[in-house]
Amino acid sequence: MVIAFERATPDDAPALTEVQTRCFDDDARRFLDQPSGGPPGYDSEEWQVMIMQQAHAYYKILDGEQIIGGIIVFQYGKSRYELGRIYLDPDYQDRGIGTRAMQFVEGAYPDAEVWQLETPTWATRNQHFYEKLGYVKVSETGDDVNYEKQMPHQ
Repeated sequence: MVIAFERATPDDAPALTEVQTRCFDDDARRFLDQPSGGPPGYDSEEWQVMIMQQAHAYYKILDGEQIIGGIIVFQYGKSRYELGRIYLDPDYQDRGIGTRAMQFVEGAYPDAEVWQLETPTWATRNQHFYEKLGYVKVSETGDDVNYEKQMPHQ
């Protein structure tokens, strides 16, 4: 495996949609006993392109030339960032790639003082992953758990 991270382009929308659909539908089957489901736009090429224009950055996760996941980053103010979404093809999970992706995105923004994200309350696997990486649960709102990570000053 040769894992890399690059900015996504509109030409990547079909592959990103396919991977994101596989990822979230797999979670829906495994954890919610539903055939499919995910956050808004997870299965829409148009949404992928729209979010590329609205987000601070949309990265694709690559194994060689193959797109295996994505990372969406929003910026709020000078030094506050939100991990809007991170996803990885189910065939590539549990291999340390998610940890590498988080290290990449945090390293790409050395000015970040705070990272925030949210994940569903039922996604206990995600919660464990984020907590392992130093994220702290700050609240629960409806069906979501909100996390923050204070970054060390450089």
